Amino acid sequence: MSRPDGRSLSDPRPVEMVLDFHRNAEGSVLYRAGGTVVLCTASIDATVPAWMIGKGKGWLTAEYQMHPRASRQRREAREGRGKGPSGRTQEIQRLIGRALRTAIDLDALGERTITVDCDVLEADGGTRTASITGGFVAAALAIGRVTRGGLLTRQVLRDQVAAISVGHVNGGLALDLVYEEDSAARVDANVVATARGAIVEVQATAEGEAIVREDLDRMIDLGLAGVGKLVTVQRETLARGGIELSKLFQQGRWEGT
Repeated sequence: MSRPDGRSLSDPRPVEMVLDFHRNAEGSVLYRAGGTVVLCTASIDATVPAWMIGKGKGWLTAEYQMHPRASRQRREAREGRGKGPSGRTQEIQRLIGRALRTAIDLDALGERTITVDCDVLEADGGTRTASITGGFVAAALAIGRVTRGGLLTRQVLRDQVAAISVGHVNGGLALDLVYEEDSAARVDANVVATARGAIVEVQATAEGEAIVREDLDRMIDLGLAGVGKLVTVQRETLARGGIELSKLFQQGRWEGT
């Protein structure tokens, strides 16, 4: 089966990350996977939501939005201008928040909030998975900097988190779908996992005809292999930015190479 961009079925799109693209945030990365581009920023504030005050633990939340010209034709007016976020937007930002919270020891964070903002500048499939993968880099960059500045005295990272899509397309399994493939897939899935290969979340939907369990298992295996490649890119990118993940991980948790 040939793919629109010529990749093999098991290859993710080439990933490029530009650190510190946004100068005001504690951590930021411009994340590009093929034709999908997402700006991820991480901000750390010495406050927590009202319902968490006094509990001695922190929080991580995420926001997600599509730029009106992320696709080939301009979308409707921006969300927040006379209308609230769509159901899709709310579902995606909750997914990003859930995924990234698995990487953080909220007790060790103390009463601080990490807010990860993901703004999709260009969309060609996989915007939510790109937001999770880039969002982790932005958060780790921010954590590394406030730790180096003495504002954090405990190690708060538990593991790396990344995400990738897998599709059942034209009778075969394909990793990291572009929009053309995603829109035609018999089944598309998003696999969110840690560097250790532990599954955070799997979102999978069949369009029309259901698939057997064996095919779903193969899709998850392919997704986990893709996540393994992405966490390596995360580590290498952060190292170029002067952030050694091994120093941010809790004792006995680091398995990076």
